[in-house]
Amino acid sequence: MRGAKNGWTLFLLILAGIVLGGFVGSLAADISGLDWLNYGQVFGLDSPIVLSLGLLVLTFGLTIKITIAGILGIVLAILVYRWI
Repeated sequence: MRGAKNGWTLFLLILAGIVLGGFVGSLAADISGLDWLNYGQVFGLDSPIVLSLGLLVLTFGLTIKITIAGILGIVLAILVYRWI
């Protein structure tokens, strides 16, 4: 398995690191010593963009929240990728 590294593996590991880091950050938000893990910045669209085509209505929206725990999850995912 050592020679089977590819971009999709790295992408999936980083995605898992972001999700797990965000989860850990939201859990640590209420703990006084670990609340710094949930510190971050939110950017994106405040209200969604709605495109009404009569029969079809499309709604577009994107919000990204980058936290310390998410960044730690990405770093951990890259380390796991290098290890496998």
